[in-house]
Amino acid sequence: MKKRGRLVAFFLIVLLFGALIGGTTTEVTKNISLGLDLQGGFEVLYEVEPIDENQEVTRKLMEGTVETLNDRVNRLGISEAVINIEGENRIRVQLAGVQDQQEAREMLATSAQLSFRDVNDEELLDGSDVKPGSAKQDFDPTTGAPIVSLQLNDASKFGEVTTQIANMGAPDNLLVIWMDFQEGDSFKEEVLKENPKFVSAPSVNEPLHTSNVMISGNFTVESAKALADIINSGSLPVYMNEIFSTSVGAQFGEQALNDTVIAGIIGVALVILFLLFAYRFTGLIASINIVIYTYLVLTVFMLMNGILTLPGIAALILGVGMAVDANVITFERYKEELRAGKSVKAAFKAGGNNSFRTILDANITTLIAAVTLFVFGTSSVKGFATMLIISILMSFLTAVFGTRLLLGFWVQSGYLKNKKTWFGVKNKEIRDIAAPEEEPKLFGREVNIVQHRKKFFLTTGIIMILGFVSVIIFQFNPGIDFTSGSRIEIVADEAIELEDVESTFDEFGVQASSLVLSGEDNDLAVARFDTVLSETQIAELQRTFTEMYGSEPGVSVVSPIVGEELVKNAIYAVAIASVFIVIYIAFRFELIFGITAIIALLHDVAIMLFIFSITQLEFDITIVSAILTIIGYSLNNTIVIFDRIRENIRYEKRVTSFKVLANIINKSIIQSFTRTMNTTISTLIAILAFLVLGTSSIFTFTLALVIGLAAGTYSSLFLAAQIWLVWRGRNLKEKPLDFRKKKRVEGPQV
Repeated sequence: MKKRGRLVAFFLIVLLFGALIGGTTTEVTKNISLGLDLQGGFEVLYEVEPIDENQEVTRKLMEGTVETLNDRVNRLGISEAVINIEGENRIRVQLAGVQDQQEAREMLATSAQLSFRDVNDEELLDGSDVKPGSAKQDFDPTTGAPIVSLQLNDASKFGEVTTQIANMGAPDNLLVIWMDFQEGDSFKEEVLKENPKFVSAPSVNEPLHTSNVMISGNFTVESAKALADIINSGSLPVYMNEIFSTSVGAQFGEQALNDTVIAGIIGVALVILFLLFAYRFTGLIASINIVIYTYLVLTVFMLMNGILTLPGIAALILGVGMAVDANVITFERYKEELRAGKSVKAAFKAGGNNSFRTILDANITTLIAAVTLFVFGTSSVKGFATMLIISILMSFLTAVFGTRLLLGFWVQSGYLKNKKTWFGVKNKEIRDIAAPEEEPKLFGREVNIVQHRKKFFLTTGIIMILGFVSVIIFQFNPGIDFTSGSRIEIVADEAIELEDVESTFDEFGVQASSLVLSGEDNDLAVARFDTVLSETQIAELQRTFTEMYGSEPGVSVVSPIVGEELVKNAIYAVAIASVFIVIYIAFRFELIFGITAIIALLHDVAIMLFIFSITQLEFDITIVSAILTIIGYSLNNTIVIFDRIRENIRYEKRVTSFKVLANIINKSIIQSFTRTMNTTISTLIAILAFLVLGTSSIFTFTLALVIGLAAGTYSSLFLAAQIWLVWRGRNLKEKPLDFRKKKRVEGPQV
């Protein structure tokens, strides 16, 4: 009864999770906020400057500015705006799903410093003289034209001002109403222009002792209402200069979401099929936990009010690969113990304990990279890092505790006692426990990988030399994230003709440094500009292309200062992540292990950079995300082999011979080979689904991950351990290897 009760508990837990997931998934996904790239909208980064030289930009001043911006956004009817203070003098605004991006941009950036002046630009009244919330869109009783009406606090003060203006006599008896008057502005210069900066300049023929004021001008109903909203929201206490912006059309965002979701579902399904094929019953257990993992990640992300972006979905799927990795490590250890002749229960216990240490080390090193990415990344990259951190934690919990809990019910029930084949182990592979241990084989053959180390070193050296030559000759094709400038993505329902796009740019007096077509049917045109397009140019181009193709194009603008900071932060992130990884590995293993791991990682990153140099694919900020992800993820393979080396050295107790150490390393590589390849294949399956089926906006990101994973597999199997062998093996007599004093890390017991 007790044994049957464990199986009942298994099915009960699976059914409960199935009911929970089936009943709440729709609600969870509905409540997750989507980023700009998945529903359209725009993001702007402002640099705050004081209005006058005596003003100091303090935290309180920044918070007051954010409050005013929030009020303005609310007047636009946007409920999910994200407005954050960054650093000492920057504010980032993200507005997803906004319909009229130009209206929103104008309302945000306008300082709304309302002032009433004479023709000599002397200020007579300012925004503080206006009664709060009194401005509204109205109509001129005489002409019926749209106007803005407002009320002043003091009618007598307005009477004094209008008396002064009336006494100036024609043609100087004008009350000039300005919005955001700045030093150097002049009414006498602006009045000569077709589109002057001042709002209106009505004539005053007699004193007006009233608190009601009408602002007339060349208004439409919409523009008059917008001005009234700006006045009511109050003036900003600072000037805001736009230094970065990006916008995504709603149709483009919807298409990206659909493509990414489909790619994600297919990727996860293929991973599950691979697990079932490779690991049979244990693969089924892992598949159940992968579904639970995905649900938990989305739920936690929703509860954190996170904003899901395309890179965030990629991080989620990458987390699937990591969850698979933890299961593969454990399952391979089970199979090793079963092949060694142990019972199912003994293999389950020993395999769980031996794999826990490796999984822990691999997850912590990846977590270090993810946290570094979060600290130094920009907003979209932070979203990716947030999802990656959640994915790491959830994959660890589901793989270590979830898989072992569910499989433990079956093992402890005794049902699997004589069913070792359910673990993917053939009967002929199981040796007699009393028989002497055999050297591990690769595909049924004895292989000595270590003896070919000089060939691997030579091959790697040649690749490095050719790669550096490529970088020197071809350099890179940096995106506007690093060089500053502008980028426009035009999407259509049909093939786009380059001549039509070029003629449109010529019409507005702008020239693209590059213009390329992409997409399956050439329905996406990407234009890059070396200069920062003005807000007016962006608005006109967006309006024109929307009329031409029925979809609003996406626009990104980066100022030189932002590009420089992105490069600096990327270097900081890579350097700091490397330092912390070395420290951790040195603590868990020894210092030379840590340095060797970083050498292998630099090799992986270099391969990625070389391929981007040769192919001249655009190198943007998402590639930095890919690099940092690979820094953490490709460590998994290296850590697994290092951990096996440490374990085998512990069995030898004390190693003083280079030959003995070489044999240990060869044995460790072969023991880890199947696990390494299965982990890489399962992760690549998920990522390749994005590469083939995903949206074009993350093509280079996923390609970078594929390149990095392939390079990481090569370096961990054929490079890292053998570099360590040559380095560490030189002084074995003076400093023998002995890991017996290391504290053993036990896995959770079921």
